[in-house]
Amino acid sequence: IYGTQMKEFPQCPTLMVCDMSSDIFSRKIEVSNFDIIYAGAQKNMGPAGTTLVIVKDEILGKTGREIPTMLDYNTHISKDSMFNTPPVFPIYVSMLTLQWLKDLGGIDAIEKMNQAKADLLYGEIDRNPLFEGTAAKEDRSNMNVCFLLTDSSKEEAFDTMWNAEGISGIKGHRSVGGYRASMYNAMPIESVQVLVDVMKKLEQN
Repeated sequence: IYGTQMKEFPQCPTLMVCDMSSDIFSRKIEVSNFDIIYAGAQKNMGPAGTTLVIVKDEILGKTGREIPTMLDYNTHISKDSMFNTPPVFPIYVSMLTLQWLKDLGGIDAIEKMNQAKADLLYGEIDRNPLFEGTAAKEDRSNMNVCFLLTDSSKEEAFDTMWNAEGISGIKGHRSVGGYRASMYNAMPIESVQVLVDVMKKLEQN
């Protein structure tokens, strides 16, 4: 919502649990530092309908209370994720996506590509007096770039321009407004360049 991303993770005396739905497979992360990693596939892995969970063996079964069978990771692990009918299509497409990522050069390659996309868009936001970012520079997300117009009177013109270029879905969350450009792994840098060109064109008008 706010366009922030944790660049470093804290050292915790308790369990470290992280929802990485927006980050998974977008950058290098030391998985062993976490006790549970949860990630919905719909951002960087595949279509909605499946979830990736990485959990340390030593914490399994230590819930301290009764939980529903379907919410117990042991249930799914013991049945090789086949306790219930699996969502075959999302799983299959996730496999294809991971193969594409591997062929691309893996996490090292996609991290560089994602950084290049972020640098391109943030560079224009910082350069162009008509725009301003919403997150502190050290906390900026490479996946979701949130920004505002400094002159609200240009909003209608800007919206018309990016719509005309085939861009969609960049309106910010209803609770904060502004704009949010999501640049997950599948988004090519050429598409980011289209948005940057629109921002430059607005400045020139």
